[in-house]
Amino acid sequence: MATSQVETVSAGADKAKLFGALFLVIAAVAGFYFLAQQGPLVQWGVLVAGLIAAAATFSVSEQGKQLLAFGKDSWKEVKKVVWPTRKESLQMTAYVFAFVVVMALFLWLTDKTLEWVLYDLILGWRS
Repeated sequence: MATSQVETVSAGADKAKLFGALFLVIAAVAGFYFLAQQGPLVQWGVLVAGLIAAAATFSVSEQGKQLLAFGKDSWKEVKKVVWPTRKESLQMTAYVFAFVVVMALFLWLTDKTLEWVLYDLILGWRS
């Protein structure tokens, strides 16, 4: 029989951390506007410090830890991707441009053919 691991989740503490992070963001933005008389250096310093404190508070919450784990896993997956070489990228770009030109010519030819059939042959508007 397999043992199941039980995790204790402190929902109240996580909600408090999220509320604290939200409060810090609001306080940072409010401080930015209320300290307009002090100069831009003080304004931006308060804003950046408040946002850093909010990010730190969010990162210790369960949702923050999950977001950081997701970011780490995503970065690992990006490292596994085999990126095309410069030559391959240029070749594929040339193929796409060539296809666009061929398709544009085909659609122009189709449009002009239908125009000729409808207006000249069937309706006789251009005599």
